[in-house]
Formats: sequence, structure tokens, C-alpha cells
Amino acid sequence: MASLPSLRVLVAAPRGFCAGVERAIQIVELALEKHGPPVYVRHEIVHNRFVVDSLKAKGAIFVKELDEVPDGAQVIFSAHGVPKSIPATAQARGLDWLDATCPLVSKVHRQAERMVEQGRHILFIGHAGHPEVIGTFGQVPDGVMTLIETVEDAEAVQPPEGPLGFLTQTTLSVDDTADIVATLQRRFPAVLGPKGEDICYATSNRQTAVKAIAPQCQLVLVIGAENSSNSQRLKEVAAREGARAHLIQRAAGIDWSWFDGVETVGLTAGASAPEVLVQEVLDAMRARFDVRATDVTTATEEVVFKLPRALVAA
Repeated sequence: MASLPSLRVLVAAPRGFCAGVERAIQIVELALEKHGPPVYVRHEIVHNRFVVDSLKAKGAIFVKELDEVPDGAQVIFSAHGVPKSIPATAQARGLDWLDATCPLVSKVHRQAERMVEQGRHILFIGHAGHPEVIGTFGQVPDGVMTLIETVEDAEAVQPPEGPLGFLTQTTLSVDDTADIVATLQRRFPAVLGPKGEDICYATSNRQTAVKAIAPQCQLVLVIGAENSSNSQRLKEVAAREGARAHLIQRAAGIDWSWFDGVETVGLTAGASAPEVLVQEVLDAMRARFDVRATDVTTATEEVVFKLPRALVAA
């Protein structure tokens, strides 16, 4: 039997699930255990088709809006956060609801409320249309927040007279965001930023891990969904470090012609992608190559978020 070609695989760590994603999935699973199916979930609980399909198989029903949820049903809001109008509507309808918003996103919501209470206009750095951005804008009155997507936006924005603040989406590129913030601070020296970094620890850690492996790789595969902001950022980070980078949902999405001439491949996963998909991709590589896989660890994560009291009360 012919020997398989050799392939070195550098596996980024940290990778995959973060504490906010683990908490959100656990909320759905515990609600199903406590109430029995069906449990309704407004929007994808996290941006990953494998996770969503797994929860569907257990009895979760995913809907776009609350009017698809029948009276008296249990409904859960996704990890990305929702505008204040959503729980208010659920309350008015008498729905039994749970909020799976990541606590780090909720922190940004509270910061936005405080800045508005201080009379500040907020320059919010994020991606238009992302559920997290929609949810954060929905925490404050219309007109008190302006979206900034790029350095060009930061150069061009003309906010109203008066005190300013800036906040950011939690799943952005660390480097791009730093450039935008620097531009805002140059143009508006008195602008008030958040007390700590809004970009979450998991997003930052995963980007750092990719920066550690990508310069040694000709190819980097990122496991994640097209609509996952943090996964898209990992692909961009790898490309900036000189590797060819592709985003795949799982092993079936690999085009094996990408491996032509490749000696070292990097592998990582966005914060919504489970470890089982990483192992699936590694197994697919092992079927075609003599794989030498090495974990490259740049940080150790021990963050755990509390579950809602309604689900853990005795």
C-alpha cells in the first residue's frame, strides 16, 4: 500500500466554544429538560448550523420573530442579545421567556445605557445588520447612537455637539478596531471609551492563537459559519499573516485541491463551533495524509458564566 503524503497540522488553542456559547446552549438544553419540548428559540441560539440542528433534534424550534411563538410557550432569546422591545413584547403576551444573551454583550448594553444617561452620543463600532448590533442599538432611544464600521466612517462621522462615547461589538477584529478607536480619539480627544475592552476575551484569544500559527502555514482552515462574525475575523487574521485562509462549516466543506503543495496547515474554530467538528476535520485529513498534529496554545481559558436562576433553582 502506498504511503500517505506527510502533512503538519498546527491546531490553534484556544479555539471553538467560549463560555457565552456554552451557557446559551446549556440554557436551551436545560429548558428542554425542565419543560419538555417544544421550546422556542428566537433566532439561531449561536451562529452554527451543527449546533442548531442538534438542538432541533432535541425539540427546540427556531423562529425569526415572537409572533411565531404560540401563547403559553417557553421562548429563549439568542446569545447575541435582543432589543429591549423583545422581552417587553414577550412579557405583554404572557410568554415564559429566558434570556441567553452572553453576559459580555449584556455588559455592553449596560455601558450604552450609562453613557446615554450621562448625555453622551455613542459612536458604536460594529457591523451593520449583525444581531448583536441590532440588540445593542435597541437598548437606547433612537438617534443617540451612530454606527461606525470602518476607519473611513470614523474619519467622516459628524456627531452632534456635546459629550461623546464609543463602544464596540464584542466579536470584531482586534487590530481593525484599534485603528478605528485611534481615529476617533484623534478626531475627538474627549471621547469616553469603555472601562475595559469590549471585544470579548474569547474573540481576542482566538485571534492571538491564529496569529501564532498562521505565519508557519501555507493554508489555514477556520471552522465556522458564514454569518459568524468572530469566525470571519479569524479568516481575515490568518490571511493578513500570509496564509491562504478558508472558512468551512465542517469537513464536508473542504476542497482538497487547497492542499496541493501544502506542507503545513493551520486549524482553528470560531467561538460557536463545537470541538467535535475540529476532530471531524482532523479525521478527514488523516484519511488522506500522514498527519502530525500539534496544539499551539497561547492562552488558557477558565471563564464560566452563571445560568439563569429559573433553570438551576431546586
